[in-house]
Amino acid sequence: MFNNKCKLMICACLTVVSIVVAGCGAISGGTKDSAKDAKLVDTIKARGELVIGTATGYPPYIFLDTSKPGTNYVGLDIDLAQKVADKLGVKLKVENMTFQALLSSLSAHKIDLAIGGINPTDERKKTFDFSDVYLVSHNRIIIRKADAGKYKTLTDFKGQTIGVQKSSTQESVAKNEMQDCKIASLTHVPDAILELTQGQVSGVIVEDVVGQQYLMMNPDLVMLDITFKTDKKESAICVNKGNKDLIAILNEVIKEEKANGNIDKSLHKNDELAVSLAKQ
Repeated sequence: MFNNKCKLMICACLTVVSIVVAGCGAISGGTKDSAKDAKLVDTIKARGELVIGTATGYPPYIFLDTSKPGTNYVGLDIDLAQKVADKLGVKLKVENMTFQALLSSLSAHKIDLAIGGINPTDERKKTFDFSDVYLVSHNRIIIRKADAGKYKTLTDFKGQTIGVQKSSTQESVAKNEMQDCKIASLTHVPDAILELTQGQVSGVIVEDVVGQQYLMMNPDLVMLDITFKTDKKESAICVNKGNKDLIAILNEVIKEEKANGNIDKSLHKNDELAVSLAKQ
């Protein structure tokens, strides 16, 4: 049986495949100029392909199924994006990149939409439009179980280093609500969790649905029952402004998937898959 470090390294490996470089050109049929002349939905249908941007290594939202040959993207967000592609009658193409590159790639029209547990914050809404919220979770902090008696409140972390994913909502929470701490902003959540197990950070802020994955993989970790002022974390699909046609379809799919229970089913299914892969 693998030890905890091996499990984390496997999970971290999920993040290193198919990274999109900054020099990529705009997608065919989706440049800034053409976007002015045609509705995005019509452009996508004419292309025959929905191009989404996401960031792997964030189970159960998005990760890689390494049990099969090739590059197989799975997760709640992939299931949802596939439903959108099916609704449009086109193929789904996934562009994998770092989380901090998602919105800049969307602005550059390299992708049609960004999905990956993205929080529709007021700041982001100044530049982008968002679908309806498809999942609500809560910000929590994970620590080593051995330190459970040491940290009872946020003030107990004074002077300690806290790990977060770079450019995430959790990074903002840490900077705003744990100002007496040092903040270690890392590219991927598995990187932050690995730092935690190795004693390089005292805690990692994650949303609870993601944090539960790492608790199941690592019995030496525990999630504290401490709430932040910014407790609720919502997830929605992000698109460039002016694409009401695509927003309408996204909202239609989200409404259908919520009504038929597929959001919850997908969440549970991908929970189990992520844990199973980490144990291989």
